Amino acid sequence: MGPLGFVAVGVGAAAGAWLRWGFSVLWNAINPAMPYGTLAANLLGGYLMGLAVGFFDTHAGLPPEWRLLAITGFLGGLTTFSTFSSEVVANLIAGDYGWAAMHLLLHLGGSLLLTALGLWSYRVLA
Repeated sequence: MGPLGFVAVGVGAAAGAWLRWGFSVLWNAINPAMPYGTLAANLLGGYLMGLAVGFFDTHAGLPPEWRLLAITGFLGGLTTFSTFSSEVVANLIAGDYGWAAMHLLLHLGGSLLLTALGLWSYRVLA
């Protein structure tokens, strides 16, 4: 990977992290037991990942920096596995097992479902 790849990942990651932060500022305080900003970032990221996989699979001739920008950078910065993990552990420590289970179900199940939906959407619309 050349210098342009490093720039693509960095620019994409910054944009994704800013969006994730914006979601957190807007929605996390609504329900501290289930921070909606983190959930929104992960679900949107899952859906966009499906769209991106479909797009880049059908546009293999694009320069690799575009994939690095979108998937590795932007979606890597947007999705929040480490934040999700810390929120689940915080629920477990507090004895909020129902909220911990809800986190697991919504983040993991929702992200997988929306990734598949994004890929399906791309195939239908392309």
